[in-house]
Amino acid sequence: MELDKDLAARQEARLLCRQAEQAQGILAAFGQERLDRIVEAVAKAFSAAAAELAELAVSETGFGNSADKTEKNRFASEKVACAIRDMKCVGVLNENPREKLWEVGVPVGVIAAIVPSTNPTSTVCYKTLIALKSGNAIVFSPHPKAVECTLKAARIVAAAAEGAGAPAGAVSCLSLASMAGCQELMAAPQVRLILATGGPAMVKAAYSSGKPAIGVGAGNGPAYIHHSADVRRALTCILRSKTFDNGTVCASEQSIIVEQGMAEPVRQEAKKLGFYFMNKEEAGVLAKLLFRPNGALNPDIVGKPAEELARMAGFPVPAGTKILAAREEEAGPTRPYSMEKLCPVLAFYVMDSEDAVLKKVIEVLSHEGAGHTFAMHAEDREAITRFALQVPVSRFLVNTPAALGGIGATTNLFPALTLGCGAVGGSASSNNIGPMDLINIRRVAWDTGGEPADTPVDRELVELLAAKILERLK
Repeated sequence: MELDKDLAARQEARLLCRQAEQAQGILAAFGQERLDRIVEAVAKAFSAAAAELAELAVSETGFGNSADKTEKNRFASEKVACAIRDMKCVGVLNENPREKLWEVGVPVGVIAAIVPSTNPTSTVCYKTLIALKSGNAIVFSPHPKAVECTLKAARIVAAAAEGAGAPAGAVSCLSLASMAGCQELMAAPQVRLILATGGPAMVKAAYSSGKPAIGVGAGNGPAYIHHSADVRRALTCILRSKTFDNGTVCASEQSIIVEQGMAEPVRQEAKKLGFYFMNKEEAGVLAKLLFRPNGALNPDIVGKPAEELARMAGFPVPAGTKILAAREEEAGPTRPYSMEKLCPVLAFYVMDSEDAVLKKVIEVLSHEGAGHTFAMHAEDREAITRFALQVPVSRFLVNTPAALGGIGATTNLFPALTLGCGAVGGSASSNNIGPMDLINIRRVAWDTGGEPADTPVDRELVELLAAKILERLK
């Protein structure tokens, strides 16, 4: 039976890719205005279904909460649509008469899009908008834990796109979630680019497919509360970020790092806001729950609130606990709290100096999360500059909730749910991925007016030089 399902999934992937190729051939002839009308219709339809899709996602996956997923869905539709509204992606983009150069935007073609279980509906809208804006067709592969909500999201955006004039097949989604179907999709000859958002294994598979791919690395961002920071504001930002959708956004903070003199003020203020600092025994019990013996994150803890996590681990916490924090000193595979935890759990590092903080930040990111996100809470511009020049991330966030700042909700970064990690993070791009990442640039270049190098050879001079060279060689 499993074999039959895999064969059916492969066949479905082939069929959808062929349909997408035909649809993209039609989209390629659309001008920007026509594509924009389709994009607006998709965003409007998806926004109207934001709450319904959020509830379906929570019900199916058990991750996060419907209120924040609703906000995430509206971000993926309304905020993304607003950001790309005046963007020109296809046709003549730039003309430079002085340099005699034109730049023409050309869609890449059919895009294979991998959808994560943590953002199974918002990712569909976001990727559809940036794909259609740039004249591309897109085929989604849902996560096995989120098939129904991803399918429903894809059908909503596909219907809206077709209703606004897009050809059938411009947006589609595999209905059978299997590794075989996903692999067939990525390997399909019609696919020109893979847009991979998911776990490390899936991103690695995308980069190993032989196709151009834009993937993302693991998030594991530290948050440094500098001695110049407004401590309450910093902790309020971290609280908002780490509890948003119960910690399922990859840009959310995974640790807090402070200098020795800041440790107690931060602890006291954090406790007032609902942070619970676990003792060594409690931290040990929870660590065994967070990760499986093979080091993989336990999916049962993903997107669960702090009080539920404590109950699962078997220790009591005060009513109203929002975040669980564990004292940590090192980073590495034997230190669970130094890794990405997709739930409201944080490591707490206390260092002797600012130099030691910088070293620890780099150590944590080098272990996991290089190229992704770092948050710093400070008013000291010199300190911010120092860290900005050395911390190996693509998103360096200042005085903002990392989960929301990283995706561009509380900063002026491009609003995106696929966050490139650059070469240091094994990613093809360091951008918050947008429509301009999904086109090729065709350059039209005119002759500059100079004459070709056809000046007659002065044979007498050549013979003289040759004679001198021979004379030196004797």
